[in-house]
Amino acid sequence: MSKGLIHHIELYVSDLKRTVDFWGWFLEELGYEPFQEWESGKSWSIGEMYIVFVQAEERFLDVPYHRGRVGLNHLAFHAISRHQVDDMTQKLRDKGVSILYTDTHPFAGGKEHYAVYFEDPDRMKVELVAP
Repeated sequence: MSKGLIHHIELYVSDLKRTVDFWGWFLEELGYEPFQEWESGKSWSIGEMYIVFVQAEERFLDVPYHRGRVGLNHLAFHAISRHQVDDMTQKLRDKGVSILYTDTHPFAGGKEHYAVYFEDPDRMKVELVAP
């Protein structure tokens, strides 16, 4: 166990099936493995860290997520190479996922920051960053 590393992240989602379909392939491409599953949630783990997605209760679905509000802005993941970023960018496009900041992709984060930015089904921004 490494002191200070994130143990897990748990996110409430508007549509668990749609979220699991989206995140499952992406996380498994990055080396995560299915970890836990129950009626209203599913998680994937890598090493000692895991990410959990839980279906939000109907009564909380009236206000959708927006990364501009107080709270989580985005999740960023390490890629192993620029090639992996390029490969993932193509896979995202093949799945119909819109790439953000296409006018400056893959340097939207700056001339030394090689990454792809996109949104999950609830419009949470996700980033895959090359070393």
